[in-house]
Amino acid sequence: MSDDMRDMLQKMDTPYGKLLDIQYVEVTPDLIRAELTIREELATSATRMHGGVMMGFADNLGAVATFINLPEGAAGTTTLESKTNFLAAVPVGQKAIAETTPLHKGRTTQVWQTVIYNEAGKKAAIITQTQLILMPQ
Repeated sequence: MSDDMRDMLQKMDTPYGKLLDIQYVEVTPDLIRAELTIREELATSATRMHGGVMMGFADNLGAVATFINLPEGAAGTTTLESKTNFLAAVPVGQKAIAETTPLHKGRTTQVWQTVIYNEAGKKAAIITQTQLILMPQ
């Protein structure tokens, strides 16, 4: 990924993405890699990443992936559905490492799968989401 693309994504990220402080590592039309350092305010019981933060992290990445794959003339995207399987913890002070890949890239919907790993390389969550492509009214 070029520095220009990384800078653009960091600047255009949603307010929630900026609050999380998502760091984009690699961005292509078929892969988003990103990291999120788990701070105390993103934790449950002050020791591990909150499940809602896992879901929000993945939702943000799926939206970015859809955005960079929007067909010409599309106005934007919104999440239609999201499903999460929680598998392991990501401790406070460590990074959550995510990879988002397409399962389907259609004209009206896109389906993305995000796998979140802890620093030990163990899968922490698998999130599958469907994004609706919004066309101008």
